Amino acid sequence: MIGNKLSYIWRKLNQLSRYIFLFLFCFALVLGCNSDPAPQNNNVNSDRISVGTTLKPRTLDPADNYELAGLNIIYNVAESLYTYKVGTTEIEPLLATAMPQIDDNGLIYTIPVREGVTFHDGTPFNAEAMAFSLQRFIENGGKPAFLLGDVIDRVEATGEYELKISLKQPFAAFPALLAFPGACAVSPQAYQRGAGEFNPSILIGTGKYKLAQFKSDSISLDINENYWGDAPANQGVNMQVYAGNSANLFNSFKTGAIDVAYQSLDPQQIESLISGAENNWKVIEGSGTVVNYLVLNLQQEPLNQPEVRQAIASIVNRALINDRVLKGQAEPIYSLIPTAFDSYQATFEQLYGDGNVAKAQELLTKAGYSEENPAIIEIWHPSGSITRGIVADTIKAYTEQELGGMIQFIPNSVESASFFGNLSQGIYPTALVDWYPDFLDPDNYIQPFMSCNKGSFNVGCEEGAAQSRGSFYYSDRANQLIQQSRTEQDLVKRQSIFGELQELLVQDVPYVPLWQTKDYAFAQNSIDGVTINPSQNFPFWTIKRVNNSDG
Repeated sequence: MIGNKLSYIWRKLNQLSRYIFLFLFCFALVLGCNSDPAPQNNNVNSDRISVGTTLKPRTLDPADNYELAGLNIIYNVAESLYTYKVGTTEIEPLLATAMPQIDDNGLIYTIPVREGVTFHDGTPFNAEAMAFSLQRFIENGGKPAFLLGDVIDRVEATGEYELKISLKQPFAAFPALLAFPGACAVSPQAYQRGAGEFNPSILIGTGKYKLAQFKSDSISLDINENYWGDAPANQGVNMQVYAGNSANLFNSFKTGAIDVAYQSLDPQQIESLISGAENNWKVIEGSGTVVNYLVLNLQQEPLNQPEVRQAIASIVNRALINDRVLKGQAEPIYSLIPTAFDSYQATFEQLYGDGNVAKAQELLTKAGYSEENPAIIEIWHPSGSITRGIVADTIKAYTEQELGGMIQFIPNSVESASFFGNLSQGIYPTALVDWYPDFLDPDNYIQPFMSCNKGSFNVGCEEGAAQSRGSFYYSDRANQLIQQSRTEQDLVKRQSIFGELQELLVQDVPYVPLWQTKDYAFAQNSIDGVTINPSQNFPFWTIKRVNNSDG
């Protein structure tokens, strides 16, 4: 009898202990789910840096890479003749030892190249190797081949360490093209010239890092022990690729699984990391060079009236768009040239202001429009862009509220493939578009928008850049100024030309600049030296791990 009672009590105690264990376990889970875990970095004692990204490279062949994912790797592993000082748009020599000597006609560039440099496979670098690399870039016919192919006539080594490049026509921004990461030196022993001759999985350059591993979900870079210049601040980089999955990138950074997160987090994730940064991690903000704008079709009514275009430029409220739609993760812009360039002039702000209701009313009245006779204008955007859809709705709502219906904007969307084709055909009255530069020079924000090869003031642009952008803008003066800017080597005079072009832009209003992107990276507190370039290329060699006592 006593044994049975003891057995019964023991079973009850055993059940009770299990209940207590389960309660404590669930309680711990609840606490864990409702608090931010302290970052636990598995690499904390390593001199290698772990970087997370959602961008998966399509190829690492410099002659065929035209996407940020691959260009960022190329930028860190290979080297071009020129580059930009870290964090700026200022060009400086890299594999060249000086800025080029240019003949009086602006057609022949003579460039001295660096001695004592070897490729990662041990092949010596010289002018012949650089000429081979540039010729290969053009001849192999990859995605970016046009960048140099449209400009260069001939490349030749005129000495062991002297390169001569002949252009088809003068182009003052040519050094900026030579700073494009894909225009880098590659080992002649590892690559071939010829249409379609690409090596997507290797990368043999002269840079601070050499490619150690290239997988679909990870990339490893080791330091180049034989590098000709200063060594990196770390012992290598391990990249984790969360292809298209920003949630995994976000969570990996928050839990400390990676040291640095860059490209591309959603706006809400960026907002969350910024708000939670204090004492937890570091926020690195960079001024981007991607420009977002509204294109106006000058060939469609009522946009063929300059007063209507000027009214739109007046009523746009950039601060409202940035605050409500972009979560403050952009920078209002008042020119097509980004603020990173000295040539930038805030001409739209000076002439029209921002959300200037009185000026918009005055201009619309002058054009013959009123609440009873409104200007009806469609705004188109790619259906895949949620942000542009909200921007279009915001412009519509703000205009209705402030102008009482003098302009009625009608947002519309279409899938991306059709959107860009229709844009150049003149189907859309207005459209929300962004522009990623091919190279960092003010020319690349003016010529692709304002130049026209064939057309007239009355007919508009029938063939050329302005036609392809969807504005159909034509101006003899703009064409003359663009040509002058491309032949002028004096920086001060060239800047003055860009100033006049921006004045033309603000008067004629074929485009309304809206905002430029901000770029964000996030680093654990143990990491220093993270820098975002205006080009969006990300220098790994400046990143280092520090002890808490160091800073």
